[in-house]
Amino acid sequence: MPNPPSDEDSLNLHEDEEIIEVIDLDDTEQTDLAEELEDVDFSEAGNADDDGWETEDEMESEQDDSELTFSKHTGSVFCVSLDPVSNSLAVTGGEDDRAFVWSVSDGDVLFECTGHKDSVTCAAFSCDSKLVVSADMSGLIKVWKVENKEEIWSFEVGDLEWLEWHPCAPVLLAGTADGNVWMWKIPSGECKTFQGPSCQATSGKILPDGKRAIVGYEDGSLRLWDLKQGNAVYVIKGHDGHQGALTSIACNKEGTLALTGSVDGQAKLFNTSTGKVLCSLSNENSEAKDSMQEQDSNSVESVGFCNVLPLVAVAYLDGTLAIYDMNSQSLRHRCKHEVGVVHLQWEEASAVVYTCNLAGVVTLWDARSGVMMSEYCGHSAEILDFVLNRDASVAVTAGGDHQAKVFCLQRPDR
Repeated sequence: MPNPPSDEDSLNLHEDEEIIEVIDLDDTEQTDLAEELEDVDFSEAGNADDDGWETEDEMESEQDDSELTFSKHTGSVFCVSLDPVSNSLAVTGGEDDRAFVWSVSDGDVLFECTGHKDSVTCAAFSCDSKLVVSADMSGLIKVWKVENKEEIWSFEVGDLEWLEWHPCAPVLLAGTADGNVWMWKIPSGECKTFQGPSCQATSGKILPDGKRAIVGYEDGSLRLWDLKQGNAVYVIKGHDGHQGALTSIACNKEGTLALTGSVDGQAKLFNTSTGKVLCSLSNENSEAKDSMQEQDSNSVESVGFCNVLPLVAVAYLDGTLAIYDMNSQSLRHRCKHEVGVVHLQWEEASAVVYTCNLAGVVTLWDARSGVMMSEYCGHSAEILDFVLNRDASVAVTAGGDHQAKVFCLQRPDR
């Protein structure tokens, strides 16, 4: 859009020796003009967007690709999980100290997980979908029976870092800020603790065999715990370990390999049986990678294994999604986002990987080619968590805009 003329430009108009007549409209003519303007459809009068201008309403009503918006939360939504049996129920937890179990199809609330006094940062269904857990930052953990919507167990630990259900039993595992890992049988409450170093247990993952768990700590070390015996099978630390807090842990479907990510910008692949580190993966395309500022901004936020090809994905806070070939231990593709990536998830039966980011967008990437397949918008703030249903036809997101959204994912090949 051209800039309006300045006072100096206005004075120069007289140099063209053109006579500009100023016409005063009488009251009748002004009324007629006003009536004519009422009939004008301003929506068709030129393309305002071409001039780079948007009204306030247009700016607020951005593209929304979601099928459903869940708006019961009054603060940022931190976590979301789907019930694994039917994928028909979601549970979300938020900054408003509340958690809700609700229907993915219509957004109706089945029940609220009440009684929390701090932000609910963990919420998930048990493997049989019969139980749901809600846990807040202060360490108050509550388990609810979905069928009758009643609380059946609660416990309070120190400040909570993470929480996970056992893959095939009603057992909970949780890591706390004091370095302890707790395990409970539900609903009996039978308890066992695993004492780590004197620092936060920042992340954890129960292996598919259900007998062992990998726990990562703030000092960069990790331990493989035997859940039955209660001992650490091995410890990875020092040169083999990370140089900063672990942020994420994933394992392949057989449980033979694990991948860890850390704030040090490294991802490490290791054999779960021996504890041997097979390789370290880093996003080395940084033009100023020696800069401490850049290193700090390049934390690994999420990691994951592809089920159908020997590929792993690593998501970085600098906006990079890196696809690595496990056989050659080399970078295959670098998929770039304009903002930081928060979380990634692979499809169960294909080489398609999904990301959510700080711009509030879900993106689909073909890991074989590194090409972006599609993206889904709708959040007005960052997406803090998301989950795919079993056949990757639906994604449910948790956003900093106080909303959870359900997206129906359309793919040309299905």
